[in-house]
Amino acid sequence: MNERKNLYAAWVRGEDTIAGLCRRFGISRKTGYKWLKRASDTDDDAFRDRSRRPRTNPRAVEPWLVDEIVQARKARPFWGPKKLRKILAILNPRLRLPTVATFAAILKRHGLIRPRRRRPKTPPFSAPLAHATAPNAVWCIDFKGDFAVGRSRCYPLTVTDAYSRYLIACVALRNTRSKTVERVLTAVFTEFGLPDAIRSDNGEPFASKAVAGLSRLSTWWWRLGIRHERIEPAHPEQNGRHERMHGTLKQETASPPERTFAAQQRVFDRFRHVFNDERPHEALGMEVPASFYAASQRRLPEPTWGRDFDYPLDAELLRVSKHGRVQSAAGSFFVSTALAGQLLAMEWTTRGVWTLRFGALPLGIVRRSKAAPRRVQFHPLKEVLPMSQERPEPMSTE
Repeated sequence: MNERKNLYAAWVRGEDTIAGLCRRFGISRKTGYKWLKRASDTDDDAFRDRSRRPRTNPRAVEPWLVDEIVQARKARPFWGPKKLRKILAILNPRLRLPTVATFAAILKRHGLIRPRRRRPKTPPFSAPLAHATAPNAVWCIDFKGDFAVGRSRCYPLTVTDAYSRYLIACVALRNTRSKTVERVLTAVFTEFGLPDAIRSDNGEPFASKAVAGLSRLSTWWWRLGIRHERIEPAHPEQNGRHERMHGTLKQETASPPERTFAAQQRVFDRFRHVFNDERPHEALGMEVPASFYAASQRRLPEPTWGRDFDYPLDAELLRVSKHGRVQSAAGSFFVSTALAGQLLAMEWTTRGVWTLRFGALPLGIVRRSKAAPRRVQFHPLKEVLPMSQERPEPMSTE
C-alpha cells in the first residue's frame, strides 16, 4: 500500500510522466492507471486490495432458503448439516437444496457451528458386532451414568438394537437394582419380544463375579433363551454404537436435567421418538432407525420368569437353595446365590468327579475332597468366554 501511495504522490507532484513513473515503480502502465484512477475517485481505502468475489452469483442460495436452513438448525441445535439437509429434503421433496458443504458454510456464517477440538481416538473395534445382521440379533443395554434430578439421583436405563440402532427403551430409574431392571425389561419384552442376545458390560446388575459371571438378571435371560454377551473389561469400544448414542442422549436430554422424574421421563420419551423416527443416521444411509427395525417374533413366555431346562434322564437334578447351596447324593456344596431357585444338572464323568451345568452352560466340576473323602467340593470354571456364541437349550414346555 505504501508503494501505491508513493506512486500517487509522485504523480500529483508532477515528477514524471505516467510511463516514467510506472518504469520507476516496476509496474505496467495499465496497473499504474488503475491505481491513479482509484485514488482520484475514492479515499485512502482505494489503495487496499479489493475482493475478487463476483457481485452477483446465479447459483447463490436464496435468502429465504438461508433463513429456512438457519431456523431448522435452531429447532434442532444438535443436528449437523447432513441430517438437516436430509430432513429438509423429506419435508420439501420438490425443493432443490444446496450441497452439504453449502449447508455447513451457511451454518458457520451465522455462528451456528463451533469448531471442535481434535482429540486422539482409539481405532474402532467392530468384530463383536459382526454377527448383528438382523433386527433383534443383539440388543445392547447399559446405564447412562447418573445425575441429579431434584433431590434424587437418576439412572437412565437404555436398550438399543445393535443392527438398526433403534432405541428400544430409555427409562429414568432411581436405582440400579436387579428387580427394578427386571420390571422394566419385562415390559420391554412384552412389547418388543425377545432378542437372541443381550450385550452389556461387566458391572452389576448385568454381571457379577459369581460362577460363570452370572447375576440374577443374566440367569433370568438364560432361562428365557437369551444369550448374554459381556464385553471385555476396560473395552467400552466393543459396545461403541450404544456408547455413541449415550453421547447424544446426554447432550440433548440432561444438559441440564429436568427438576422432576416425570419431566425427565417426558424428555426421554420425546428424544426416543426423534431418534427413532426423525433423526437420520449416517451409518444407515441417512435413513431413520425405525425403517430398519421390526419387533421380534419370539414372545415372552408364561410364566415370565421362564421354566426349568430339560436334562438327560441319567443326570442328577439339583435345586439351588436361597443361600446358594445344593444337596446332592455325593454331598452338599456351595454354588452361587445368583442361581438361587434354579434347577441344575450334575453328570458323572469319572470316579469321584462330576460336571455341573445350568442348561447348556457348564459351571464347573464337583470333586471329592482328598482330605475328607465323604465331602465334595465345587470348582468353578476359571475362564468363561466374554462373547459366548452358544444358544441356551429350549425350555421345557411342561
